Amino acid sequence: MNRAEVYDYETRAKRDDHQALRLWLRFFACANLVENHIRKNLRAQFATTLPRFDLMAQLERHPAGLTMGEISRRMMVTGGNITGIADELEAAGLVVRAPARDDRRARKVKLTAAGRRAFADMARAHERWIVECFAGLNRKDKSSMYDVLARLKQHAAANGAHVR
Repeated sequence: MNRAEVYDYETRAKRDDHQALRLWLRFFACANLVENHIRKNLRAQFATTLPRFDLMAQLERHPAGLTMGEISRRMMVTGGNITGIADELEAAGLVVRAPARDDRRARKVKLTAAGRRAFADMARAHERWIVECFAGLNRKDKSSMYDVLARLKQHAAANGAHVR
């Protein structure tokens, strides 16, 4: 295999496949490459996972905390997945669970002070990694892609797709 050759979702496409399919596979391949870069760096530099980072990001946006159900809906994963991640973060002292004021049956998950500090460090690094991934594009390319993807997002949402 040629070292420059990459096998990913896009390599499934054939020349005679519909252009939209080839575009989707290229988009998916690019998204996976960026996501894998983020996953690798989170693991190496912070000994954490992308799901933990994502849960902490949700909590950072909601300092009063979120219920497990709210987190599950926002992250589009099952409650069982959220419970496992929250258990790990709680054991590490990064989140706490407290009774919800408006519903005695529910518990809110909140970042601790240590969790806020840890997330701030991860978020700064995360932004750097994203910038690195897009460094091969000039400002005009990034702006153009942003606008085109906005139209795609709008069209997909209008046709029944759900956006996180």
